Amino acid sequence: MHNGPMDTLTLILLSILPALAITAGLKDLISMTIPNWISGLLVAGFFPAALAVGLAPVAMAAHVGVAIAALFIGAGMFALRWIGGGDAKLIAASCLWLGVTGSGMFLLWTGLVGGLFCVVLIFARFYSRPYLLGAPGWVVHLMEPRGDIPYGVAIAIGALMAYPSSALLESFSAGL
Repeated sequence: MHNGPMDTLTLILLSILPALAITAGLKDLISMTIPNWISGLLVAGFFPAALAVGLAPVAMAAHVGVAIAALFIGAGMFALRWIGGGDAKLIAASCLWLGVTGSGMFLLWTGLVGGLFCVVLIFARFYSRPYLLGAPGWVVHLMEPRGDIPYGVAIAIGALMAYPSSALLESFSAGL
C-alpha cells in the first residue's frame, strides 16, 4: 500500500518518461535533433523510479539488458543511416524504462506511428509549398521536399503508448 509523500515522489519519478518523451518528440519536430541531456536524464531517472516502485534487482537487470541490446541495434541502424544518433539513444533509453514487457509494444507502436507519420509528412510536403509563406522557420524546414524525418516524434508516441504495459507501472499498480 502506498502512502502520502512517498506516493507523490513515486508519481513524480514515474512521470519522468512521459515528460521527457514529449520533450524529445517536440525538440526533434522543431529542430531535427534530440539533445543528449534528454536520453541522459531518462537513464538517470530510471533507477530511482525502479527503486521507488520496488522493482526487483533481477527485473532491473533485465531492463538494463534490453536497453543495451536496443543501443547496439540502434547504433547499427545509425551506421546504416536509417536513423539519427539521437533517435538511437532515445530508443535505448525508452527501452530501459519499458523493459522486457513494454519494449515489444514500444517498437510496434513506434513502427506503426512512424510509418503513418512518414506518409502524412510526405503528403504534407508535396501539397504544402504554396501555404508556407509566413510559416515559422521550423515548419518551412520540416516541409523541405527531401528533408529529414523527425522520427523522435514516433519514438515519443511509441513510448507513451507502451508505458502502461511496463513493469514499472505494473509494480506501482500492484502496490495500490
